[in-house]
Amino acid sequence: MHEVDFSKTQGLGNDFVMIDANRNDFSGIDVNALAVRLCDRNFGIGADGLILILPSKKADYRMRILNSDGSEAEMCGNGIRCFGRYLLDHGMGRTPMTVETLAGIMHIWIMLKDARVVGFKVDMGVARLDAPLIPVTGYDGKVVARPLEADGWKYDITCVSMGNPHCVIFTKGVDDIHLAEIGPKIETHPAFPNKTNVEFVEVLNPGEMKVRVWERGAGITQACGTGACASLVAGVLNNLIDRRATVHLPGGDLEVEWSDKGNVYLTGPAEVVFEGKIQI
Repeated sequence: MHEVDFSKTQGLGNDFVMIDANRNDFSGIDVNALAVRLCDRNFGIGADGLILILPSKKADYRMRILNSDGSEAEMCGNGIRCFGRYLLDHGMGRTPMTVETLAGIMHIWIMLKDARVVGFKVDMGVARLDAPLIPVTGYDGKVVARPLEADGWKYDITCVSMGNPHCVIFTKGVDDIHLAEIGPKIETHPAFPNKTNVEFVEVLNPGEMKVRVWERGAGITQACGTGACASLVAGVLNNLIDRRATVHLPGGDLEVEWSDKGNVYLTGPAEVVFEGKIQI
């Protein structure tokens, strides 16, 4: 075992262990098992995921994200803002920055007010809407307000990929949903060959929505950036929300815009909780 530096960072309570793999020795390390150990809230640092900062031949840096169960995620909206925060705090950040992910290359802008960093804006790319690209099986074309049965429940679902799969369900009284019970049943439903993130959404008005998230591989989280983006896209497809809106999550608010050109932009905060060293 050897000692590595880490940073615990959060975006609206969605928290991550950040490790610069360029500056620490990861040879022979099972990073999937490491993610499980470090993210354990009783015996580890505690987090929703582990993020590794890596070199890239295509962008300024590469982000690798592993969920708390050890599975690897293609993309994470809160995670990439925390990635930008880490780079900025360690003298590696600039605006804009490009970051290679499994979902493609993302662009990050540092948001300033009175010369103070107030957040990060991310070009999340184009939402994918065709069923095979999400992927979701048993449906053709766009999956918009289509029925899904899950262990006795029946919901109208709208499916969106933001580089990772999302199943969005519009409802009233979103706080009354038994998310811990139904979330994992939809996540692992046979219709989703790669599993799926699950969002229950209550539209408050054309410029605001309230969202609760069951994250694939992590469970209930305080916020989900890609989930906020997918929820807005789904709301537009169902004629329920404007193309730019505030998304209220348990951990706080995100601003999301689906541009006329098709790209989705996510803006929100990212803050360091603490830094330290740990044996791996």
